[in-house]
Amino acid sequence: MISKIANSLNWLPFYFKRVMDRKLSGELANPVHVYFCICDHFEPYWNHADSKTAKKRIQRWIAEYPRISEKYLDSDGRSLKYSFFYPQEEYREDDLTEISKLCHSGFGEVEIHLHHDNDTSENLRRTLLDYKGRLYEKHGLLSKNKYTGEISYGFIHGNWALDNSRPDGRWCGVNDEISILQATGCYADLTMPSAPNDTQTRKVNSIYYAVDDPGKPKSHDWGLDAKVGESREGLLMIQGPLCLNWSSRKFGILPRIENSGLYGSNPPSKERVSSWLRAGVSVSGAPEHVFVKIYTHGTQEEVMKMLFNKNGFDVLFESFQRLSHENNFSLHYVSAREMTNTIVALEAAEKCDFKSMYDYKYI
Repeated sequence: MISKIANSLNWLPFYFKRVMDRKLSGELANPVHVYFCICDHFEPYWNHADSKTAKKRIQRWIAEYPRISEKYLDSDGRSLKYSFFYPQEEYREDDLTEISKLCHSGFGEVEIHLHHDNDTSENLRRTLLDYKGRLYEKHGLLSKNKYTGEISYGFIHGNWALDNSRPDGRWCGVNDEISILQATGCYADLTMPSAPNDTQTRKVNSIYYAVDDPGKPKSHDWGLDAKVGESREGLLMIQGPLCLNWSSRKFGILPRIENSGLYGSNPPSKERVSSWLRAGVSVSGAPEHVFVKIYTHGTQEEVMKMLFNKNGFDVLFESFQRLSHENNFSLHYVSAREMTNTIVALEAAEKCDFKSMYDYKYI
């Protein structure tokens, strides 16, 4: 138990250091541009659902999300392209055909999600190559690297266990997973944060590059920050906000963890959105550009009830728009791919308009 608690709180030293460093450097000033993305662990067969239940969940999104998307526009007049991270192990051709119709209508993009256990490097490589090929060739999903022509994808690991990071070795099994993701066309990993799960990395609220040590697990525990004017080796890691919520305390004393996850029991609020902005996830050298990546499990009934029936989406978007007006920043709705392209363009110190940034490398 003590070991589990220690693993779950391993991020606190870096978190406090980063807060102090940002105060001393003056980076806590209001952002100029905020890029917002929702990465959904979109699992229609969650909880061993049958085909009928899974299709009902998918159809609810197809019926209800376009109304939300068209209702809320960002500072550029764009609606949010929702990022559906669809599990490889739940692939059914007819289900993906339905999701692809939604995406081709401009409402979202599909990326890769994967749950696996006791896997091997060889099998993982085959699995990823096969899945990205099916998504691209059968459904016209995913993107391509405009310079190499390679099919590219964003990635979220199931059970948070990226690069065999669970202390007990479950839900992965592959110590060189970072290298395999790079070799198979992954443009960025968007798994973190996972706190209070014990897979959480020490490095938090960061955009950085993880260099794999094929002989050891959890190579993404640390890495060099993405930086304006510099290129880095490794796999790009885009983390969502992680902080302590002092306004909500356990036992009236201990602050609760704000991990940027939307759940039925933890819906969005203006206070939560403010905390995500204060986390200041950014590219080194460009603190005025703040990236807010949050996650949810959108096919779970309690989450859908919160998002659609209890106006969770409305509260979320209205909170962002209110804060944008109050703090005078430009709000940009982006997909996972567009967020990655913007980061890469900032690294390259390119001066281009936002449309060019969103399609900078992966199209």
